[in-house]
Amino acid sequence: GGPVGLDNLAAAIGEERETIEDVLEPYLIQQGFLQRTPRGRMATVRAWNHFGITPPEMP
Repeated sequence: GGPVGLDNLAAAIGEERETIEDVLEPYLIQQGFLQRTPRGRMATVRAWNHFGITPPEMP
């Protein structure tokens, strides 16, 4: 539920870091599914709802 670094995200989905930054990330941010924070990338409430999952409580 918390922020994820770009390298960890790339490893988790088996994609190159550059592909995430140049192709996937801009689209997901534009659609409101991903948020960039100083600590990493986070799924938005909209993303959790899209998958029918209750978002975790954030401190």
